[in-house]
Amino acid sequence: MKYNELVVSKNADRKRVGRGISAGQGKTAGRGTKGQKSRTGHHKLPAGFMGGQRAIMQAIPKLKGFKSIHAKAQVVYTDNLNGLKGKVDNFTLAEANLIANPYASVKVITRGEVTAKIDLSTQFASKSAIEAIKKAGGSFKKVATPARVKQSTEE
Repeated sequence: MKYNELVVSKNADRKRVGRGISAGQGKTAGRGTKGQKSRTGHHKLPAGFMGGQRAIMQAIPKLKGFKSIHAKAQVVYTDNLNGLKGKVDNFTLAEANLIANPYASVKVITRGEVTAKIDLSTQFASKSAIEAIKKAGGSFKKVATPARVKQSTEE
């Protein structure tokens, strides 16, 4: 055993405050004089409490409305699907320049008529869009948003 490897626990007792003048921490017991924090009991204050003055959260102006943390789905209309054939998914729609990003969610909405027979696999579609696709002889399958494939850094 070496001196620097000794495991020594703290063996000093906690400081007993408020036990008389001769003890060194008597009278106010290190709490100062007067005020909310000098009193006994709970003096836990809410965040932003400014001593009874109006809190900063109440003073600053608020923005109206609500901002969602979820990204909005990219919209594709049914009449745009007429130029496609066979299986249609996010990547097919991106190649056809109907959506900007194949890794974002896509919603198909009814507009115009569907004449192409397609097997659509996207994240969302309106009920009327699904009916229009089935009426044209196609099908709809709800799938998860495609995840990006991480590229390996090995060379």
